[in-house]
Amino acid sequence: MAQLPPVVARMWGREPVPRRGPRPRLDLAAITAAAIEIADAEGLAGVSMSAVATRLGVAPMALYRYVGNKDDLLIVMADSAVPPPPDPGGLTWRDYLAAWTRANRDILLARPWLLSIQGDTPPAGPQRLRWLDRALQALGETPLDDGEKFNTVTALTGYALTSATLVHATGAGGREGEAGIAGAAEYGEILAEVLDPQAYPTLSAMMSSGLLGRSEDWVEDADFTFGLDLLLDGVEALIRRRTRRRHDRK
Repeated sequence: MAQLPPVVARMWGREPVPRRGPRPRLDLAAITAAAIEIADAEGLAGVSMSAVATRLGVAPMALYRYVGNKDDLLIVMADSAVPPPPDPGGLTWRDYLAAWTRANRDILLARPWLLSIQGDTPPAGPQRLRWLDRALQALGETPLDDGEKFNTVTALTGYALTSATLVHATGAGGREGEAGIAGAAEYGEILAEVLDPQAYPTLSAMMSSGLLGRSEDWVEDADFTFGLDLLLDGVEALIRRRTRRRHDRK
């Protein structure tokens, strides 16, 4: 049986509680909340063990009882910064997964520093696993097998992450991207400038037409909705195939 990493055990309340001695001044929740406040204000670059300790008014060594290093702290932050998943509320599997994926993407837009963590940190804490459980639950009555359900949710999670990354990379998330690109329209203009129509005939023509930021297909979140519908259409088609196969076996 795999042994729980210490930080994961603490996230799930599995750490033994000492029976004697003074009550500790700190706990994992307080440390994580302070780190999230710093990340929200300054980004991940501002998060360090010393910065968190200063905010809490303790020595940095006091934190190491709860988090072994900054990597451990980031794992807990990635879980604690996530709100509860959407309420199923009697929605169909498709409507719920559409709302679930959009909410997943919106969290990353609201807290862009999560983009640097969630892509590298598989869910291990109670909050992110609750999101996973609710999405799988929405597919519970479908004929998909467990592997197909899990892969469906993984694909939707990846889509939310990719979409949020693109929004921030093009500056549409409320600030300029690292390359100084201020929005999808400017990104399209840059591509139109650098692309050789002979080497990239199709992409060059699309960018020169003003597709990004000007086309009716690229406004009011229609691009995100298009991709999401494409994925869900595929899931729906798979469900129909599995339903037919089940019917044919009878």
